[in-house]
Amino acid sequence: MTRPTTYGETNQPAGSPPTGEPVFLVVGKLRRPHGLGGEMIMEVITDFPERLLSGVEVYVGEDHRPIKIRSRRRYADGLLIAFDGYHDPESAGTLRNNLVYVRSIDRPPLPDGEYYHHQLLGLKVVTDDGHDLGILEQILDTGANEVYVVRPPHGREILLPAIESVILAINLKQGQMLIHAIPGLLSEDSEAG
Repeated sequence: MTRPTTYGETNQPAGSPPTGEPVFLVVGKLRRPHGLGGEMIMEVITDFPERLLSGVEVYVGEDHRPIKIRSRRRYADGLLIAFDGYHDPESAGTLRNNLVYVRSIDRPPLPDGEYYHHQLLGLKVVTDDGHDLGILEQILDTGANEVYVVRPPHGREILLPAIESVILAINLKQGQMLIHAIPGLLSEDSEAG
């Protein structure tokens, strides 16, 4: 198995049920109006910004208001984005600090061995010798590789590097991640018995 690749579209609240497949995935956060034509600076929180094109429907705010993208263009680390019905800085400013979502059913499919963060969160983590370590609660991006934060039933959290020698298998249907505990990975108080 190659190292699992994950895509982080849901590090932000998704406005979805706490368990199961989320209904919406966060793709950006609107910052402030830019210029006089209703454009907004949007922080990109997706690995797939290329799908945010003119005419695409997205959902804005906690109430997931549907809104169509009028235009978009690259700007610094993010995008300058404009929406239908918002043609000046005053109207666009009403969208400031709102999250932008897409429906999870509209997300791009991934190749085998690649996963979205929300698919991994909540998985039961088990060692290859049968020990139940707990539930995968968080994914940290360290730059070199991701780190999976596992919450055991008792004791301190466990940090697992998302590398091939540790992550052996992911079975979404069974809701389980199989890992190999390399020497020094687990402290004595976090090992399940």
